[in-house]
Amino acid sequence: MRKLLNTIYVTNENAYLSLESNNLVCTVEKAVRLKVPLDNVENIVCFSYLGCSPGLMGECVKKKIPINFLTPGGKFLAKVYGETKGNVFLRIQQIDRFREQGLQLAKNEMAAKFSNCIYTVKRTMHDHPEFKGDEKVVSTLQVLKDGIQKAESCDSAESLLGIEGNCASEYFAIFHKMITGSDLSETFQFRNKRPPLDPVNALLSFVYTLETVDCSSALETVGLDSYIGFYHTLRSGRVSLACDLVEEFRGIGERFVLSILNLKIIGREDFDRQLTGAVLLNSDGKKKLISKWQEKKRSEIYHPVLKQNIPYGLLPYVQSNLLAKYIRGETDEYIPLLLKRTAK
Repeated sequence: MRKLLNTIYVTNENAYLSLESNNLVCTVEKAVRLKVPLDNVENIVCFSYLGCSPGLMGECVKKKIPINFLTPGGKFLAKVYGETKGNVFLRIQQIDRFREQGLQLAKNEMAAKFSNCIYTVKRTMHDHPEFKGDEKVVSTLQVLKDGIQKAESCDSAESLLGIEGNCASEYFAIFHKMITGSDLSETFQFRNKRPPLDPVNALLSFVYTLETVDCSSALETVGLDSYIGFYHTLRSGRVSLACDLVEEFRGIGERFVLSILNLKIIGREDFDRQLTGAVLLNSDGKKKLISKWQEKKRSEIYHPVLKQNIPYGLLPYVQSNLLAKYIRGETDEYIPLLLKRTAK
């Protein structure tokens, strides 16, 4: 089993990363804020415009430690990564397999996504029995259940995209009802992004970005090309396969957002409104969220395929490895992560 190392999140916009011996050093206005052995790091996510020294980037390339550059608001800019582990034949198999089975993979991924949405709603209904009588909640569950059946029977990516859009619209129409411990529920009406226009959407976008970065790194680690996907449209600079894989992880991110809101870990004071109308996490908000996200990644979940408990942080690597096995023909199918199956 792969060892779960540290992901370094740099949230200070004035931070600069450099290399000292074999240590990653983070300085802010020439003052050292962090020094950590590079051998203990598996990923670097940098929300800073100052960036990194060429020496650090070169050493990270050698050690295959990805450095992800994002804007302070969480928009992906670029990634520095070394030679992909594996060989060109796996990538050829990846392209061939996606051409032949891409639609079926996408249908399975969307069915898993809808199933995980159902799980999230039912978890809230379990904690708050009064929701069982809410007509909108009940009707949304039915739409999601129907979405699973429709996804399994659709015959094109375009029709699947329409099914996904309808299910997402219904799901996020009741998302505010699941925010039971924070008045921020009043700010959320529907899912919006690029940019997010309210605190809840800002949290969702930020967590989705963290999940996508983790999936991209995991895919590259097992030798797959994270830019060649089977569902999301291929686009220069977009990690389409990571966007595909993250669909089955969205339920984990959404449960996390609900938890930090309902436990009042994040509040109105943790957001800033920009002149453009965008609402983004401020520095304190990012620190709170990332601290709890790291705790989440260290906690364990039961994996139904491996039949054992693993840290949440290893899930992207496990699923990436299962996908690579499917592409190589070592397994007959790729099984997405289903949260309802993670209980023993």
